Amino acid sequence: MFNNSTKLLFTLTLMTGSLIAVSANSWFGAWIGLEINLLSFIPLMTNSRNLLSTEASLKYFLTQALASATLLMAVILSALIFSSPDSLLIKNNFLTTIISSTLMLKMGAAPFHFWFPGVMEGLNWLNGLMLMTWQKIAPLMLLSYNLYMNTFTATIIIISILIGSLGGFNQTSLRKILAYSSINHLGWMIAALLLSEGLWVFYFCIYSFLTSAMVLMFNNFKLFHLNQIFALNYISPVHKFALFITLLSLGGLPPFLGFLPKWLVIQNMVQSGYLVVITSMVILTLITLFYYVRTSFGAFMLTYAESVWNPQQPHHNIHSPTLLLSIASTLGLFICTLVFNIF
Repeated sequence: MFNNSTKLLFTLTLMTGSLIAVSANSWFGAWIGLEINLLSFIPLMTNSRNLLSTEASLKYFLTQALASATLLMAVILSALIFSSPDSLLIKNNFLTTIISSTLMLKMGAAPFHFWFPGVMEGLNWLNGLMLMTWQKIAPLMLLSYNLYMNTFTATIIIISILIGSLGGFNQTSLRKILAYSSINHLGWMIAALLLSEGLWVFYFCIYSFLTSAMVLMFNNFKLFHLNQIFALNYISPVHKFALFITLLSLGGLPPFLGFLPKWLVIQNMVQSGYLVVITSMVILTLITLFYYVRTSFGAFMLTYAESVWNPQQPHHNIHSPTLLLSIASTLGLFICTLVFNIF
């Protein structure tokens, strides 16, 4: 990715913009940080040899510009009403809802998700990874300042998990499947943000770890569609096993690492008394797990078919760090449980 100094410069300013937004002590400072982040990500997305990336960058820019303009309008109204532009806490319910909606539009949470799968489809894997992980940090942190449980927040959580679950059913593009998976995880992250900031940070770290492992493997094998996975007979069974175990871990199947943050969110939501919301979240997440299992089932069968008409298949060696990420996603829950019991 850093094959020239321009990309390195824009990557540094992108990270700087997020850090400015997170550390700002006013909404104007946060808005400036978000704009720096946006204007740094557009050149990274654009690729003159790929028309889809140009279309994706245009969609992303228009959507983010709309969200930024609405955010700035709400912040100016708040400053005019309360005469305190330096305050991050807004006491007006209507303005709080507007600001929360713009931040959810920026991160791609449902029902403001309409741009997210289309933009993901036009990006390469590394830019898609950045969009699914780093680009969500600043909006989520800003969202936490005025987030509390009400009908609006509960509806956003449930709709995000519902859209993320149902959206991936009829998809054959791996980038769109991971995009809908990201929308699903956003619902869980907003719920974790309601409970405590530490729980959200833990969930986000595990999610970023598992998504990075998946994206690096897809990028290594140049996989973009489901039919390419089903024809993946030229890699060793160990690598194929690691690939699909990481996919199931990202879905939150209990023996694997991806279940640990969901487990903590479930426990804390029950203790806080949000029983109806967490029951809906668990039931809807099972739909996501269903199509992950459906995708992985053929590869886990001992009698899966291999084509014999083309024995000279291209050989790909998976990088050792990527394989280690996959093994960690498999054994992570056992290791974490062991560490918690020791200490």
